[in-house]
Amino acid sequence: MPYYPYLKSLSANKRKRACQGLIRLKDGFATNNFPQKKVDGNLLLATWNLREFGGTKYGGRDDEPLYYIAEIVSQLDLLAVQEIRDDLADLNRLKQILGGWWKVLFTDVTAGARGNKERTGFLYDSRKITFGGLAGEIVIPPIETNGGGPSEQIARTPMIVGFQAGWFKFTICTAHLYYGAAKADDPRRVQEIRDLAKFLAAEAKSKNAWAKNMIVLGDFNIFTTNDATFKALTDNGFTVPPGILQVTSNVAGGKHFDQIAFIAPGVQDQFAHAASGVVKFTDFVYRDGDEAAYQTDLGTAKYKDWRTYKMSDHFPLWVELETDFGHDYLVHLGQQP
Repeated sequence: MPYYPYLKSLSANKRKRACQGLIRLKDGFATNNFPQKKVDGNLLLATWNLREFGGTKYGGRDDEPLYYIAEIVSQLDLLAVQEIRDDLADLNRLKQILGGWWKVLFTDVTAGARGNKERTGFLYDSRKITFGGLAGEIVIPPIETNGGGPSEQIARTPMIVGFQAGWFKFTICTAHLYYGAAKADDPRRVQEIRDLAKFLAAEAKSKNAWAKNMIVLGDFNIFTTNDATFKALTDNGFTVPPGILQVTSNVAGGKHFDQIAFIAPGVQDQFAHAASGVVKFTDFVYRDGDEAAYQTDLGTAKYKDWRTYKMSDHFPLWVELETDFGHDYLVHLGQQP
């Protein structure tokens, strides 16, 4: 659990409000069938676009929202994060609140206007997750049909890392894909998803692959699962568990922006029944009915916009995977001559 004594630094009113919010979050996890975090045997994997994490709009984040974020993260084993900004103050404070066993890996800021001063990264519980040593940023290879000419790179550089949880060894890539026009199938967004999925699928099949299991997750800005953006992902061999298809991840509702997709023979048989969903934090903190409690903090801001810069405009999207393959291994081994 997070290190709660830091809450003493908040004013009395904020401390009371934060404690009440944290209790609601904790009770919510306990009563809403969220999978139990274990020492081993399962992997609680999630992705979360933390809006302008490290930004300063509306005064940035103080400890109250960071504690709410930490409470959610602490329920997980591994979290892919998008929209980490060039200023790492929020990330460093979040890690401090979480405790020393939580580790972080992140990219440098993607240069240029399209990079939007953003990083991507991973937070992981080192008591459960082992970093395998592989870490890099994705570079789309040259276009061979163009005489080896350079490819258009993804606007915000994705990050790829090798991890292991129990028996499950996997390569995982986090990405925040291009948004562009506010329409379902912006051509550049479709191309970015197609290029990334094709590259990762080839990596998963390579004889020198670090692991046979490949996961790609993050904010793909996919509007619906009928769009060309979604097909660009699945047409390249990635599978999205059915439970993930049934939820939307934007706070405003109705969009499938965030995804978790697999080319992973080690867990393929789990997808039909894998537990998954979103953490709808607005049921517990920064609720619709809490506006009056924040009136002195709002100024001229609109509450529903303001709260997205304290928490996010995305809900965390998660999936649970079983990672203890020992039984099947023993059965197989026992049948060998």
